Amino acid sequence: MMRQPIGPAAAYQTYSIKAPLSTHFRPATCEEVDCPDYRFGWKVHLEGIPENLRHTALSSGRKYRIEQEAEGLTWLVYEAGQKCFQNSRHRTRVERPEMYLVRGGDLRGNPTGASRIHTRAEDWLEDLHEHTDKISDALKEG
Repeated sequence: MMRQPIGPAAAYQTYSIKAPLSTHFRPATCEEVDCPDYRFGWKVHLEGIPENLRHTALSSGRKYRIEQEAEGLTWLVYEAGQKCFQNSRHRTRVERPEMYLVRGGDLRGNPTGASRIHTRAEDWLEDLHEHTDKISDALKEG
């Protein structure tokens, strides 16, 4: 259960660290992300593939063999060392520092509060400690 804020929204600060996909990651290969399907190969239950994807699985250009364990239990077994079917979703981090954000106000009541961005974690932490010290002092005073 989430507690309701005590005091006005202007008295709050919201601290966060962000590394958005759009700016801090790039597309990557299976090899770069140590994809288990790339490393060890994978198999697909042929009868379990929707009809519209069956042709894609069979004609993808990837090497496979067919193994039939029983009636209705046929597997396409793909060799290791080739890009998997999820390769377009692979991402890897680029050399860009995180964004250390401070937003004024309680974001539940003020989601468009002005942002401050620190470029160094140390500055962000100092800001956070100063803010929590103010809160602690105010609580002591009553």
